[in-house]
Amino acid sequence: MELPTVEDLAEQLKAVSGAAEVGPDDAIQQISDVDSLDLMEWLYGFQNQYPHIPADESLFADIDDTTTLRTVHAKLLALVPQATEA
Repeated sequence: MELPTVEDLAEQLKAVSGAAEVGPDDAIQQISDVDSLDLMEWLYGFQNQYPHIPADESLFADIDDTTTLRTVHAKLLALVPQATEA
């Protein structure tokens, strides 16, 4: 199973939070309808959908005014287990 695109992540967070708009390059802390509970709810859904990716709340440990979903997506990409070559 592949990792969702950053645009998919934005749509998922939009659905969870009820925010009118969530873009991949929007600063997460600047989206008025997104709070920490929304992020944890989104993460829980992500963990259930992609159990092979060891994502946890540390994704948001160093969140600041410049953190975007593109930043989070890059962290998720780094967590994707690499297939070993035979």
